Amino acid sequence: MFSLVVQMEVRPGRREQFLAGMSANAEASVRDEPGCLRFDVCSVADDPDRFVLYELYTDAEAFAAHKASPHFARWRAIAEQVLAGQVNTPGELLVTHASEESA
Repeated sequence: MFSLVVQMEVRPGRREQFLAGMSANAEASVRDEPGCLRFDVCSVADDPDRFVLYELYTDAEAFAAHKASPHFARWRAIAEQVLAGQVNTPGELLVTHASEESA
């Protein structure tokens, strides 16, 4: 499985706009893309303008389909306005453990 960890820094005063746009992107990704298995948006402690995303796809092709989706294009338009920085770290899921509560 293809995994992606994204670190994002939001411009001051743009947090709510970021959260609205990213929430819509994450929801549509899981709902509309069969290859998107997980899309988590996490805050960073003690810094309201920093976030970490964890995304999981069946394979790299599913991630490519994600980047070609209409909801991703809408997110990119918002990102241009709200992001101060972004670091993507692609990888491969090797081991996973989850409680029943997290499913």
